[in-house]
Amino acid sequence: MDFVALLVFILALAGSIFIHELGHFIAARMAKIEVEEFGFGLPPKAMTLFKWQGTEFTLNWIPLGGFVRPKGENDPNVLDGLSAANPWKRLGVLFAGPIMNLLTAVVVFAIIIGLSGIPIPGSVNVMDVEPNSPAFEAGFIAGDTILEVNGIAVEDIATARQQIYANLDQTIPIVIERNDQQQTILATPLSTRPAEKGALGITMDTPRRPATASEVIIGGFTMTGMQAVGILSIPVLLIQNAIEPELARPIGLVGMFGAFSQAVERDTQTRQEAAAASSAGEPAPLPSNYTLLLLASLSVSLGVFNLLPIPALDGGRIVFTLPEILFRRRVPYRFENVVNGVAFLVLIGLMIFINVMDFINPANFQLP
Repeated sequence: MDFVALLVFILALAGSIFIHELGHFIAARMAKIEVEEFGFGLPPKAMTLFKWQGTEFTLNWIPLGGFVRPKGENDPNVLDGLSAANPWKRLGVLFAGPIMNLLTAVVVFAIIIGLSGIPIPGSVNVMDVEPNSPAFEAGFIAGDTILEVNGIAVEDIATARQQIYANLDQTIPIVIERNDQQQTILATPLSTRPAEKGALGITMDTPRRPATASEVIIGGFTMTGMQAVGILSIPVLLIQNAIEPELARPIGLVGMFGAFSQAVERDTQTRQEAAAASSAGEPAPLPSNYTLLLLASLSVSLGVFNLLPIPALDGGRIVFTLPEILFRRRVPYRFENVVNGVAFLVLIGLMIFINVMDFINPANFQLP
């Protein structure tokens, strides 16, 4: 499983970087700007993979990103180069990479919605009952639909769980539907049970219906937007003490691999459980899609991070381009190159520091 998780992680990270750089590459070629190099990783160069239509595709020693090197990237005196192009073309090339990452996230989120379906509010299904648990003793069986808990109508799993844990060690009425007939079961959720097994000992799931094409598309854009806003709001939430610093800490390659390893293991496990339940003629739990969710989150993170107005990033270069559009005056390119060069070295140092700290003190990432 570790090998599979490592392979999935490498493909996800390399694929996300490739898509980002592909956006810059396509936009540059569309603007009639030659791309001299398409690099995987950061210099120094390890080897040339191949050449295609004047572009050298290279593998580099520092596995912390990728790049494209358009002709005349930093010198407006190079004829037909990027820096000599009009500012609108330069903006198009700079925006293309992050936009490709965000569009990738939209597609992946849309796939997740298509696979998972749309929750049907108003009821919760019992997917599994632990033997000898309070639910088992009370008479629950897999396939029951929970309608009420302690007199409160159940709209979703959160409502059911809230009512169960608000009445620990008390016998409460739970209205269920079984074989199209309603009945009331008396059950006692226990505070002494292990947290991972739940106070009642049941696995709940929300009934779902297939998503329409419009719901898939709109949902993909909505989830991408919500994820982007969530990332940008982290500094504010930290200042407000709304989240713990540990949850907002940046993670490096070790932490990302740990997350993908858990996701692959959980997805494999839930698919095996669903297959076993289906073959036994029992209600099959919905398989998880944590690996796809992490891939979408990684794509959003790359897109948002590269749009930040920090020199050396796409966002910083966009900021340097704006005065030429707004005020018809260009920032001196030598000054811009020095600022971007210094910022690039700082960012490389920061990435190395994050990865070292991630190795020394790994993030305690746990899937829900």
